[in-house]
Amino acid sequence: MYRICQFFFVTLQLFELTISFASTAEDYGPKTFSQKPYTAIVVAYEPEMCGLLEAIDKNPQAQILDEYNFKGIKFRTGVYHSRPILVFATGMSIANAAISTQMALDYFPVDKLIYMGIAGAVNAKWKPGDVIVPERWYYHDESVYANPDQDQPNEYVLPDYYSKFLEEQARRRANDPHIPKYSPFHFIHPDEVLIIKEGMDRPEDQAYFSVTPYLLDAARAAIETMPIQFIFGERKAQLSVGGNGVTGSVFVDNREYRKWIREVFDAELTEMESAAVGQVCTINAVDWIIVRSISDLAGGQQGVNVEHIYDLEASRSAAALLFALLDQL
Repeated sequence: MYRICQFFFVTLQLFELTISFASTAEDYGPKTFSQKPYTAIVVAYEPEMCGLLEAIDKNPQAQILDEYNFKGIKFRTGVYHSRPILVFATGMSIANAAISTQMALDYFPVDKLIYMGIAGAVNAKWKPGDVIVPERWYYHDESVYANPDQDQPNEYVLPDYYSKFLEEQARRRANDPHIPKYSPFHFIHPDEVLIIKEGMDRPEDQAYFSVTPYLLDAARAAIETMPIQFIFGERKAQLSVGGNGVTGSVFVDNREYRKWIREVFDAELTEMESAAVGQVCTINAVDWIIVRSISDLAGGQQGVNVEHIYDLEASRSAAALLFALLDQL
């Protein structure tokens, strides 16, 4: 009798599991939306959000209408002119930027994303308050940390896969001049991120992520319409579109490393979120652009980093270009 009861109990459990898993493909995966899509206006952290909300508050054509809090992230919805906008902060660093950006694209109907924030200057011509809109974004710390070669001074013992990777670079660079000039920073050997997206059978190396071209054109046109941006009422900010930005999970404040980033990636600036945002948008087929204002010199300064002095002021300059860009759209 016990075995008969046990048999019926197991059979009932299997039946319940069958019913619970009898779902269609439509029960899973991202939502689809029918309403007009949002333009996402995104920053990394509080001083940048303060600069953005200040600009919205001062603009009679902009308004925040609703707020939502999902998993600790505040999403604000509103309008700019008649365009629906979604405003949120990703949080600092690569992981936070990727997670929160994917959440936004899953929870709201977003068709384009404009990221605004501060960065450290890698090109020595940029000063705090200057605004740069790079065309491409790279990860500077996707890398191999290698042991020194005991038999050869200043050489390192590299994994086989990375040695093969290096052998391919001359051919790749001949076809694409934007491939970095890979060379090590001491034991750190730069590598590329693997990505996979719809239409790909397997992951592939990605050296960089390219900003949506029509948004770059809109940024160039926007600069032509803008009044002079003064930093603390004194210096005129330079506004520029093009070149390379780099992203990493470290706050760069080292002169030697800054020089290496410039040489390998031909970078204008460095920060901690944009390549991750670009990667998420690329995989989700969402148009994107990054507006970055210089807050510090990424270690090129003498003495203590000045990021804490310029973060809010630099964010105001970036916000001004962001809204001029929106006007062009």
